[in-house]
Amino acid sequence: MGIFGFLKGEKVLYYPGCLTKGVLKQELENYKEIFNRLGIDFVMLDDAVCCGLPVLNAGYKKDVKKLAEKNLKIFKDKGITKIISNCPSCLHTFNDVYPKLVRDWDIPCEHATVVILRGLKKKGLRFKGESEVVAYHDPCHLGRYSRIYDEPREVIEMLGGRIVESRFNREGALCCGGGGGVRANFEKLAKDIAKSRVESFDSEVGKIISPCGLCYANLKSASDKSIEFSSFVLGKLRGLKR
Repeated sequence: MGIFGFLKGEKVLYYPGCLTKGVLKQELENYKEIFNRLGIDFVMLDDAVCCGLPVLNAGYKKDVKKLAEKNLKIFKDKGITKIISNCPSCLHTFNDVYPKLVRDWDIPCEHATVVILRGLKKKGLRFKGESEVVAYHDPCHLGRYSRIYDEPREVIEMLGGRIVESRFNREGALCCGGGGGVRANFEKLAKDIAKSRVESFDSEVGKIISPCGLCYANLKSASDKSIEFSSFVLGKLRGLKR
């Protein structure tokens, strides 16, 4: 579980999302350790339910509203005033979908990459040494939906990654192929799209970094170069000195 703490009167919930919580357990532990190393206090809740985006994408708007209302009650009862999530889909759902479904929704959500960047700057941490050549993959929900492009790149560069950009990046980034139920229902198609995405990066890169669990997993099906953002960050933090 996380650490209970208050930041300027805030009680911060770390909400990893269903994929991270249920499948990407190492990445879950990575984020918790990163937050602890950066002095970011948080709490985790066992009774929080799915954000509901997969349900919404399947066309069940009323069911998503029920999930939103349930989460709101749980969060309010526990005094949550802010959410951190490493899942771009959860970020989009909390900030863009819930306010349209639940009148009283007033809990802001920040993506983990933004929080980590702020923590690195606050502690004055920066990698010193030879940089490594990497690629960065823009997740659809983090980029085109939530307009977060610079913060994850800045974290990577602060920690010694030299990003070689694909010409398909930022607003024009190619999808990993896993979202929208494609990976769950059309595995071969998802893998073929992932292969095309991997081929869009320069062959000299040693790692393809993405701060989305689904993107990481789907790209991993096509290349062992795929690495989730937290693994890169934590690996650098463990050897970092002020």
